Amino acid sequence: MVVQVTRLIFTRPFQLREFLEQAWFVTSVTLMPTIMVSIPFGAVISLQVGNLTGQLGAQSFAGATAVLATVREAAPMAAAMIIAGAAGSAICSDLGARKIREEIDAMEVLGINPLERLVAPRVVATTFVAVMINGIVIGAGIGGGYFFTVIVSGGSAGAFLSSFAALASLPDLYIAMIKAAIFGWLAAVIGAYKGLNAGGGPSGVGRAVNETVILAFMALFFLNAVITAIYFQVAPPAGL
Repeated sequence: MVVQVTRLIFTRPFQLREFLEQAWFVTSVTLMPTIMVSIPFGAVISLQVGNLTGQLGAQSFAGATAVLATVREAAPMAAAMIIAGAAGSAICSDLGARKIREEIDAMEVLGINPLERLVAPRVVATTFVAVMINGIVIGAGIGGGYFFTVIVSGGSAGAFLSSFAALASLPDLYIAMIKAAIFGWLAAVIGAYKGLNAGGGPSGVGRAVNETVILAFMALFFLNAVITAIYFQVAPPAGL
């Protein structure tokens, strides 16, 4: 199914209207949780890293380190968990309900490919929204790091900006966006697969939704570790 859906994404005609509707739907179910999570998320990272750098005598790098941790790891994972928990479960419940109502079977009888008509637009929409959500979390993380380092802790704004420029680089942002896109794609594929294979009535759809969230989280954490390990081998962190 992964191979088929990926191939259908680049096959014409693409279901543009379905993509726009699903992108709006995924945004509506994930935007507010993203905003509510990103602010305390960035605050906790800034406070924890600030205390650690203070103990090591590197207080001037507290803000930049917190922001770098947010950009590289925290933002893609936060976006992935929101996408998997909200969007992935919504996709699974929608397709699962269609499955138990035999709508999927009716489409196949009419010669309509459900993967092309329903799954491929949802995968592209979820991937697109995941990248956008990742940008929101990165912006909130940078703003939170600056606020808690400069405003709350009384740090130097110049030291914050100079240390951030010394530690961070554009590849860090690129890999964060790539991670978010891969995580969104994976969560949508898992949700669609479990939904299309749901059975046993409404209770079966509920079990499929639970399995979607668990499998998506496990796959995302494993894939994040693999991508991070490869990235550090290809682009080693810059030294001071």
